[in-house]
Amino acid sequence: MPILEVKNFRKSFGKTEVLKGVDFTLEKGEVLVIIGSSGSGKTTLLRCLNFLETPDAGTMQVGGEEIFSAETVHMLKDDEIRRRRSHFGLVFQNFNLFPQYTVLKNICLAPMLKAKEQPDFKKNKERYQREIEENAKNLLTEVGLSEKANSYPCELSGGQQQRVAIARALALSPDILCFDEPTSALDPELTAEVLRVLRELASRHTTMIIVTHEMAFAREIADRIIFMDEGIVAAHGTPEELFGSEQINEHLHRFIRAMEQ
Repeated sequence: MPILEVKNFRKSFGKTEVLKGVDFTLEKGEVLVIIGSSGSGKTTLLRCLNFLETPDAGTMQVGGEEIFSAETVHMLKDDEIRRRRSHFGLVFQNFNLFPQYTVLKNICLAPMLKAKEQPDFKKNKERYQREIEENAKNLLTEVGLSEKANSYPCELSGGQQQRVAIARALALSPDILCFDEPTSALDPELTAEVLRVLRELASRHTTMIIVTHEMAFAREIADRIIFMDEGIVAAHGTPEELFGSEQINEHLHRFIRAMEQ
């Protein structure tokens, strides 16, 4: 059974139809890379998966549980939406760290908010805080930033900020980690830092969906690739199938040639 199954996602903004019936599945431990031109619907799709946008039609299952249906989503209370959203972690293009908090607090904030929902939180607040901070420090070590725990975002390079954002997304142990152009705001040297962390996550079979324009990286890291074009999945397959066959969608070949020039 796939860990994620999306069926017939449709989304319009006014008269502009951005998603036109998107279907795909994702296996546990798989890296799915989404490529396509600007405006093809990639970011909108990620935002729909993370409940930041509401599809006009379609359903989504995680682990066999239906967590979204366009017909019933309006009936969900806020706490239930938060629970369903917690299946996903999203790393944005522009980091979105809280500038007033240290790196450590940026990572601990969401887990502490979640801990406060536990009935025994007041009684065991210090234990929760200790465990959350310990996990945050371990995550900083994993992304190579253990020495930056008490720094503020303004004191970090763009690549370091993005690695903190990755640690923050991992802190809630999501089933699926999503990345929206994680290197688009970085220069080539800093891009290498972030791609190294993504490769490490992939080597540990972290389930990921990555939107990227880095074609060489997509070839290297992806188990499967989706090519989106004008709001639909125009082609999909392994990197070998999509990059190595002349029989695949001509729009895809034009896109790849343009990106690799």
